[in-house]
Amino acid sequence: MDKLVIRGGNRLSGEVSASGAKNAVLPLMTSAILASGRSSFSNVPDLKDVRTMGRLLEHMGAAVSFGNGTLDVDTSNLNAFDAPYDLVRTMRASVLVLGPLVARMGSARVSLPGGCAIGARPINLHLKGLEKMGAKIVLEGGYVHASVSGRLRGARITFDIPTVTGTENLMMAAALADGDTIIENAACEPEVTDLADALVKMGARISGAGTPKVRITGVENLAPVTHAVIPDRIETGTFMVAAGITGGDIFIRGGRLDHLEAVAEKLREIGIVVAEAPGGVRAWANGSLGAVDIKTMPFPGFPTDMQAQLMAFLSVVSGMSVITESIFENRYMHVAELDRLGADIRVDGSVAKVRGVPSLKGADVMATDLRASASLVLAGLVANGVTTVHRIYHLDRGYDGIEKKLTALGADIRRERD
Repeated sequence: MDKLVIRGGNRLSGEVSASGAKNAVLPLMTSAILASGRSSFSNVPDLKDVRTMGRLLEHMGAAVSFGNGTLDVDTSNLNAFDAPYDLVRTMRASVLVLGPLVARMGSARVSLPGGCAIGARPINLHLKGLEKMGAKIVLEGGYVHASVSGRLRGARITFDIPTVTGTENLMMAAALADGDTIIENAACEPEVTDLADALVKMGARISGAGTPKVRITGVENLAPVTHAVIPDRIETGTFMVAAGITGGDIFIRGGRLDHLEAVAEKLREIGIVVAEAPGGVRAWANGSLGAVDIKTMPFPGFPTDMQAQLMAFLSVVSGMSVITESIFENRYMHVAELDRLGADIRVDGSVAKVRGVPSLKGADVMATDLRASASLVLAGLVANGVTTVHRIYHLDRGYDGIEKKLTALGADIRRERD
């Protein structure tokens, strides 16, 4: 197990490239199940979750190759329609094989997923949608068994709350169903739109992706695809915060501001300049900083995946900031670790009150989930002395070589065996 050792105090400046989006590439990989043959994806980050999804597809009989940012998935010889616990227990996105398998193969047996411990995030909305499309669902022994006789059929599906993976799963299933499927209250995240774009390239008929109402008209079959993954908006946002918290100036090549307007607006309220630049996004500190209030919301609102990073920043911004987490009920586990560094944060239910302190002091801290890891790294960049972040396997699930990128920007950070 590795750890990151950070000596804080360095101002970060320079250029960094945004990796492909983890939350886009995982559903794209499962979409390859829908078409027999070799699909190819570029701008793919080298992440633990990508490797895990590759092993899962190989378990099903797919041929997977990955190198130099390109990942090929050949599904010509699928022969297993299950996702076993040992492969999926660390990754919630494993549930995304469910819809494609039922749609193309008529059957799927998928272990109930694991992943970051930030809330229950049940998959009942996925299952209700598949049932409306004619699938039979059986839960037994920690597994979901979904099957259909013949083809799935189109249906009108209304989510109680927007769900990204639910929208993606049912959109993929509907692509090979008979008739029209309409998903109401669909998730609008850019990763959903990226998946829809790839499915359309495969021959799917989809309209409304990126809006709360998505219509899918099923087709007889789909063809393999070649597709470039969108840049990771959360990694881009993390580097924008890194510029602010260190008083620096960072250009994120490939970053897309249209995917991050809510984050950019809050950073501007704090006092950071955020602007589009040729080929990417630039963020830099420019004068005094002030407290802000934040409430996480589904896209295009402020993303829950940026809450922890902004909390780290606000812990050293003068004044009282209030953060309300409305997406996940257990996403403040990083607060105790930030407090170990000297932050002044008090949590009451879904609300965290962050009183800015003049400085943080390095200490040993422990990562509890993916984005919490990033918040501790950001805090370590500005803390006095040495901060050691343990259990960074969480970080490796979502950031491709973050310590190398930060070093290139001027950070004093190194990876060591723990």
